[in-house]
Amino acid sequence: MHSGNTEKPQTMVDKYAFLDAMMLRLEALRADGRHVVLTGDINIAHTEWDIKNWKGNLKSAGFLPEERAYLDRLTTDAGFIDVHRALHGDGPGPYTWWSQRGKAFDNDAGWRIDYQLATEELAAKATSAQVDRAPSYDTRWSDHAPLVVSYS
Repeated sequence: MHSGNTEKPQTMVDKYAFLDAMMLRLEALRADGRHVVLTGDINIAHTEWDIKNWKGNLKSAGFLPEERAYLDRLTTDAGFIDVHRALHGDGPGPYTWWSQRGKAFDNDAGWRIDYQLATEELAAKATSAQVDRAPSYDTRWSDHAPLVVSYS
């Protein structure tokens, strides 16, 4: 999902339109009784635990209340489980994205914006979740680290 940009309002309009379409599709799949997992770079940090500097990003795309409300709807009304959070538990991180600027990676000042959101039945089959974070900045191949979930 593209990240959006509060300084370019059309990008936010486009992001919300995509999120609306995504919600409809996920609800339709869920209504069919299928196992469903939404996975990838959602470009939204859901809670304060999902972003190191949440206070400094309250008005930033990716942490806007309107964006976070979509994840609230998915994890409450639609019954999807944030598999990584369910297995990791409450608390900060682990993050999946770090800015290329400054020493964000070295200081682990990241965002958790990559998810596996699964139907309850499928989430119950998850046995482990980990962020495959590179050991150092110079060994990274992306500004993201893969979220790896194993299911039984």
